[in-house]
Amino acid sequence: MSLPNESWLQQVNSKLDNVTAEKRVEYALEYFPSEVALASSFGVQSAVSLHLLTQAKPDIPVILVDTGYLFPETYQFVDQLAERLQLNLKVYQSELSAAWQEARYGKLWQKGEAGIKEYNKRNKVDPMDRALDELEVSTWFSGLRRQQSSSREELPVVQLFKGRVKVHPIIDWSSKQVFEYLQKHDLPYHPLWHKGYVSIGDTHSTRALKDGESEEDTRFGGVVRECGLHVDTLSGL
Repeated sequence: MSLPNESWLQQVNSKLDNVTAEKRVEYALEYFPSEVALASSFGVQSAVSLHLLTQAKPDIPVILVDTGYLFPETYQFVDQLAERLQLNLKVYQSELSAAWQEARYGKLWQKGEAGIKEYNKRNKVDPMDRALDELEVSTWFSGLRRQQSSSREELPVVQLFKGRVKVHPIIDWSSKQVFEYLQKHDLPYHPLWHKGYVSIGDTHSTRALKDGESEEDTRFGGVVRECGLHVDTLSGL
């Protein structure tokens, strides 16, 4: 199947806008380009998408981009969910280790917006692009939700992204729906959730939520709103 066009995109979003996340996954697996993968950060609520997708397709490749600076609790959470859900885990990293990058470039995340973007490109965007290419992914599932940030408020259920179809099965879910799904299936939040973390990335640029802040403020000091993984440089989406 060749990459669908904008007319197809409008039709499929109209069809999937008002159905359940399970129906969205079922439809995508049946009708969308067949080389599929789920990208997961193993963040606060990642167990939802991991469970949702593996219930429908147990062997779906699960891509984790490891920056080398994840919290110890995140690595433990990965191990926990990988064992429980029998994940087909595919871990990708920068071709240059974290220590070597620091020796060569310093701590890029401390060098303003330009430094943060360079850090994200080297440690998140480039490894993800390599994963999608090597796994020949044509349909990419993601657990993004509109509630998470202002930059995601207008995202559709399905979009065309970097020459692929990208599917957001829980894009319109509220935090309440996430909680109810986790409770129903006896799934855990990330361990740091209980310490006030609402968005979890690297140790050097993630902190717990403070009164009066939004989720976006807890990552990279609010300097950038997206790490680049979900930004198509061609479309700006």
